[in-house]
Amino acid sequence: MTEGNSEEIRLNKYIAMCGICSRREADKIIQDGRITVNGEIAKMGIKVSEKDIICFDGKVIDTAKEKTVIAYNKPVGVVCTEKDEHAKRTIIEDINFGKRVTYAGRLDKDSEGLMILTDDGNLIEAMMKSKNGHEKEYEVIVDKKISDEFLKGMEKGVYLKDLDRTTRPCKVKKIDDNSFKIILTQGLNRQIRRMCKAFGYDVLKLKRIRILNVKLGNLKYSEYRILEGQELENLYKNAGLSD
Repeated sequence: MTEGNSEEIRLNKYIAMCGICSRREADKIIQDGRITVNGEIAKMGIKVSEKDIICFDGKVIDTAKEKTVIAYNKPVGVVCTEKDEHAKRTIIEDINFGKRVTYAGRLDKDSEGLMILTDDGNLIEAMMKSKNGHEKEYEVIVDKKISDEFLKGMEKGVYLKDLDRTTRPCKVKKIDDNSFKIILTQGLNRQIRRMCKAFGYDVLKLKRIRILNVKLGNLKYSEYRILEGQELENLYKNAGLSD
């Protein structure tokens, strides 16, 4: 381990910056003994720098590589996890990308639509911070006719008893009798489904169509596209980062 280096950072942050996983997930793989630093099994809380040789499952990882960011259309039934022996199909299996990427924000198994995947840990971290208030837009179909009371209540913010949380005010626009668009700036677990349930509605279909400036567009199920040019530049800018 290098000592006295001003560029040293905690190992879990370094792993996240390499795009392997989140800091919380990094703690687990460190505890599981899957990370080595200069040939020795890493310990929790240590600091590292670019001078150290850091391996994950025996393969060297580093932050210097060119980053990849992709937009992907997740179908219903695909599970947002990297490994799950009980899942029929995971997101990593479905996308079958040529290099390791991980996702910035989940969609539950029964939902579909846009996801951002990348090997840039800084981008993942920036997009996952709830306090940043990044917009995510959805199209939702419910099981009965939408009332004005429902629309106003959703916009104002909904108290979710099982989470003991009140959702942030949001933007809601009616599409037709049974569907609406909603723009959220937070990502509580199954938030839209819980919000609708609080008013006695069940969600029949939930599709995410936008994350920040990135739109789902005409991507078919299980398809992805690599972000580049102005779209990629704007994503970094909107996430509070420079490309």
